[in-house]
Formats: sequence, structure tokens, C-alpha cells
Amino acid sequence: MTTARAQGKARTRQRFLDAAAQLFADRGFHAVSIGELGTAVGVSGPALYRHFPSKDAMLEEILLGTSEFLLQGGTEIVAAPHASDRELLDDLIDFHLTFALGHRDIIRVQDRELGTLSKSANRQVRKLQRQYLDLWADVVARIRPDGTPADRQVAMHAVFGLLNSTAHNSDKLASADERGILSEAARRVLVG
Repeated sequence: MTTARAQGKARTRQRFLDAAAQLFADRGFHAVSIGELGTAVGVSGPALYRHFPSKDAMLEEILLGTSEFLLQGGTEIVAAPHASDRELLDDLIDFHLTFALGHRDIIRVQDRELGTLSKSANRQVRKLQRQYLDLWADVVARIRPDGTPADRQVAMHAVFGLLNSTAHNSDKLASADERGILSEAARRVLVG
């Protein structure tokens, strides 16, 4: 059973991570101070140290946590029963798009700051990303067995670039059917 105090601490910790993702996405990791992170959540900057050992640890948690979340979600989708592999692929596309549309800041941080992570954290993020990509590639291989593994890898990278492009769309460019357009484009790339 979680106590009210533990829940409050978890909420504050998440507020720090959300604020950090937004600030890192907007201005870059190195341009954001501890004081600004504190101000963004309504506490003093040094209060951050009650939740994280450093600003670097926050970045690591954002990027590692995201990769772990995507891999776990993708694994659960693949393990669930589906009427067909095309339905499974649709569920994977929908899952990723839901993440991409709801976490644009995190995608921008990933694009900009992956190289800022320590070497070991960077390797771990990349390993998780490869495992996530492989989940998708296995499904696509069953749908299109004629393709080569190299061709599938190229297609997968193209699709993730497409789906993650949501992070770079301004509100002025947002489409009423952004999800539908991106889903259909991903399907066309992956299955023709």
C-alpha cells in the first residue's frame, strides 16, 4: 500500500520530469539550470536533489524510461491475441502514435540530447530501441516475407521517423486527422 506522502513525492518527481522534458526540448539540456527546473514546478532549484542526484540523472530517466515504456508496451501488444498480423501491426502503429502525439517534448529531447547521456546510458537506450524495432520488424516479416532484413530495417527507421515527426509540427500545422494520415502512411511504407 502506497502512503499519501509517497504518492505526493511521486507526483512531484513526475512534475520535475515533465518540466525538464519541456525545458530541454525548448532550450536544450545545457541551457537549462537547476533553478529554472525548480521554478517550473514551484519549488527551489535545490529541491530537485531530494528527487534526483543530478540534472543528468533526470535526462537519463526521461530517455531510458521512455525506451523502457515503448518496449514494454510493444511487447504486451505482440503478446496479446490478434485476428491477424495486420491487426497486430495496426495496434503497434496506434500505440506508438498515441505516445508520439502525447509526448512531443520527449521525442524532441531524444532527437537533440541522446548524445548527452553517459556512454552506458546511451548504449542502454539504443539497445532498448533496437529491441522495440525488432518487435515491429518480426511482425512486418510475417506480413511481407519477401523482404530482406536490411530492407525491413530501412522501412522501420523510415516509419519511426514519420511517426515521430509529430514532435516537430507546430500547432499551426496540426491537422484534424494527423493520426489518420500518419497511420495510413506508416502502413503503406511497411506493407505496401
